[in-house]
Amino acid sequence: MYGLRMRISHDDAIIRRDIAEPLLSRICADPLAVQKVIFDLNIEFADGREAAGHCVRELVRRAISNVGTRAQAGILERKSAQSRRFLYAELQGVVIQRAVAADTESQNLAVRAIHRVWLDFDVRALMNRSRATVKADAAQRSFSAMGEGIVWAVLDTGIDSTHPHFARHHTLELDTPLRHMDFTVENPIAVAVPTDDSGHGTHVAGILAGEYEGQGTEAPIAIHRRRGENGEVQRVCTTLRSMVGIAPRAKLMSLRVLDASGTGSVSNLLAALDYVEQLNDHGRPLLIHGVNLSVGYDFDPEWFACGQTPLCAQVNRLVRSGVVVVAAAGNSGAAFTPSINDPGNADLAITVGATHAEMPHVYGVSYFSSKGPTGDGRAKPDLIAPGENVVSCCARVVDCLATGENAAVYIERSGTSMAAPHVSGAIAAFLSVRREFIGQPEAVKQIFTTTATDLSRERYFQGHGLLDFMRAIQSI
Repeated sequence: MYGLRMRISHDDAIIRRDIAEPLLSRICADPLAVQKVIFDLNIEFADGREAAGHCVRELVRRAISNVGTRAQAGILERKSAQSRRFLYAELQGVVIQRAVAADTESQNLAVRAIHRVWLDFDVRALMNRSRATVKADAAQRSFSAMGEGIVWAVLDTGIDSTHPHFARHHTLELDTPLRHMDFTVENPIAVAVPTDDSGHGTHVAGILAGEYEGQGTEAPIAIHRRRGENGEVQRVCTTLRSMVGIAPRAKLMSLRVLDASGTGSVSNLLAALDYVEQLNDHGRPLLIHGVNLSVGYDFDPEWFACGQTPLCAQVNRLVRSGVVVVAAAGNSGAAFTPSINDPGNADLAITVGATHAEMPHVYGVSYFSSKGPTGDGRAKPDLIAPGENVVSCCARVVDCLATGENAAVYIERSGTSMAAPHVSGAIAAFLSVRREFIGQPEAVKQIFTTTATDLSRERYFQGHGLLDFMRAIQSI
């Protein structure tokens, strides 16, 4: 065993040349462990790659025979048959090393059968890809910007408090006098345990905060949609490693303003915003630091001057009292006409449009994302953030049991409703490490708009550009 470790040490130039990292490190650590590998066949081998493949098969067979220690799959013939360049295998490290050594010893160095041996990495669906798009993952690692000590109100359909995503950091556990409230009933009531009969609010909340990392049979399951070869939409289940909100340790206060059908009255919103203002005692002290409004309605100029509706006026008052208000721009943008929804028309709100979750520079602004300017000529939206096919929490009874996927805890949704909590989460995390800006929402807005990434799209489509959390936090 010790001789084997010496022979495949990192100082061995031959082995370093033929076995790529990190496979080499794994073999050094445990030569008897079975590794999933890819043999890259040498294009210059005599008689070509097919002959190289036959040679590698014989080298592997002999190495297995010589070692004869542990059961291993060997060359995966059915899978390898799909490729002319590669052979796929599951082999012990010692077998890999001996096959490579035998190839070097038996062949002229210019015509070795094995060009390189690579580790066959496990891959997984990148369900948290939108975090990387706005650089929340980098900010969390570099600045520990996790949302600690920040409270954000989510005005929506409620939040499913039984979801495991909100358990790890006690996301929904609030200190007195903060309470979850239901404003969809005639007499608003406090609720000890928030619920969600729609699923919209739970999805929004999961993007903003919380974290879930399961193990084994407890690993989180996500349902996402893919279009099949015949054009029909198929529901696919994927096992995740973890899901992390933009501000995982922030606290969320559920203010239910929409019913199970996802509808509610403006008065519900006004009452909830007034409740936030009262709890903060008009800014003294600030118990609730921000509000997420992934709700709204089409603006009609026959009703009020743009940005002067009672809802917009209440949003502006709340911002002036020290609370950050983030509002979805709306999903009325398909006609490419000015279509910002209320309360996104509020001048002091941070109004958020949607872009692609992974490739915003390529795809630009989502077709459905409402476009500016506002009806009175102001530049909106302010920012854009990922809003297409975003995976987040589902209210399991509504979203998942109905599909027959009882184990699922995450699901895909699209809309500016999904874009807004990316911005809310980024600001909550920002305030947790740049606390001097608590109570200064207009300064916060300026920081995030001036540090956004320009996608070279029309200003009334992209606003100041894509949310860049890392640049915002580094600018201070």
